[in-house]
Amino acid sequence: MYKKLSGRVYDALHDLFKDYPTECAKLRAVLRRHAPRAKALLDVACGTGRHLEQLRKQYCVEGLDMSAEMLRTARKRCPGVRFHRANMATFDLRRRFDVIICLFSSIAYVKTLERLRRTVANFASHLQPGGIVVVEPWFSPEKYWTGRVVANFVDKPELKIVWMYTSKAEGRIAILDSHYLVGTPERIDHFTERYEVGLFSHSQYLEVFQRAGLEVRYDSKGLMGRGMYIGFKKQNPN
Repeated sequence: MYKKLSGRVYDALHDLFKDYPTECAKLRAVLRRHAPRAKALLDVACGTGRHLEQLRKQYCVEGLDMSAEMLRTARKRCPGVRFHRANMATFDLRRRFDVIICLFSSIAYVKTLERLRRTVANFASHLQPGGIVVVEPWFSPEKYWTGRVVANFVDKPELKIVWMYTSKAEGRIAILDSHYLVGTPERIDHFTERYEVGLFSHSQYLEVFQRAGLEVRYDSKGLMGRGMYIGFKKQNPN
């Protein structure tokens, strides 16, 4: 996952369809409503740190990701922020947070229902009592598209990118075979990456949160139209 894609190329491509300031404004509104006293926030699958760049103004933030390349970019973008290279299903930071977020459908990289259960349970174990976890899901099996070819283009003076991918499914795994053509004044590179992500139903997400001991609410719109699950960890009894 993102073994060949640089942080610069990743950011340029996702600027085509993501509005990080607007998303973070919506997220802050959610946190003000559901966790008004929250201070410590962990961004799981933080990528290049675009959300943390915004959220660090209000919270004491940390980031976690599997990709060394994404984390290199994140550290440059957010100096002074603590980052961890780890797997979302198995990380152990030996501390708890008021808020854990896992955005932009990154949760689906766990691929299987059993690993989804482990991951959300791991989130819950890293939450303070009264804390919340916010997860943006990937598409459900019913909404996922197959048999398409998709193309995205970046056309900047010093950077040209073509990103094309095909979409198919094998059981409950979505497979995106991606081709990248990246041009700079120095060179033109072509490389491929294969992304495999789990297709989970709404009922499965609800079951996984409840199984982890979290009260769960669902927002069908979310931050960017993909929906959003909010899990609440109960306060310790007095």
